[in-house]
Amino acid sequence: MTTQAAFSAALLDIHQPCPDGLCSANGADPASRFAVYRNNVQSSLINALADSYPVVLQLVGEAFFRAMAALFIHGHPPRSPVLSDYGAELANFIEAFAPAASVPYLADVARLERLRTLAYHAADALPLWPEQISRALATPHALSELRFDLHPSLQLLDSAYAVVAIWAAHQQDTTLEHIDIRQPQHALVLRNGLEVEVFAIDAGTCTFIRHLSAGQPLLAAVEGSPEFDLSQTLALLIRHNAITYLHNKVAP
Repeated sequence: MTTQAAFSAALLDIHQPCPDGLCSANGADPASRFAVYRNNVQSSLINALADSYPVVLQLVGEAFFRAMAALFIHGHPPRSPVLSDYGAELANFIEAFAPAASVPYLADVARLERLRTLAYHAADALPLWPEQISRALATPHALSELRFDLHPSLQLLDSAYAVVAIWAAHQQDTTLEHIDIRQPQHALVLRNGLEVEVFAIDAGTCTFIRHLSAGQPLLAAVEGSPEFDLSQTLALLIRHNAITYLHNKVAP
């Protein structure tokens, strides 16, 4: 192991000793100075996770969250100096983390919060005017070739739990008492201006939007989706500025 690798490994594992070869300019004990530095690094990473996953923290409490985060950090060191990008693997870690098994929806809440972070930092894109979209949709013979570019921030999540309702309850400081936790939900996440919005959508709408995102033409996306309300879905996408470009043979 290289000196740099040993130093990095010791930073993330409190059970490892101070790396060999360290010295202090003022004569202080290198091990003590290293312990302070390690504590600061780990605290910073835990705080970054807490900032990115506030609802996960609320669901399990601060003590549990910080203990879980400390274990996560040991196996998942940062790959970038951008702390807002740290913690992409936390949901999968939670799913395999036995002490969190009593909160079976916790991993999906983490996935939803991760998608919100991705949406917030996604590239900007100007939406089309509703009139442009209406003109394209009013050309029936072109609908079989009509393809949509959706906003780069748009994300979708399928969950076996009421993940949107659980997340929303923590935005209003309400309890989960009246939520059917085991009611599956599909989430649509997108950034509208500077605000990241989260919607619960049905399975057909989710499949349809996923087809559009994959580049399928409008009619093919409709035919390949379970029953859903096309008009309401398009109205949702238009109202929240999610359509950024139309590809068709007839100019919009």
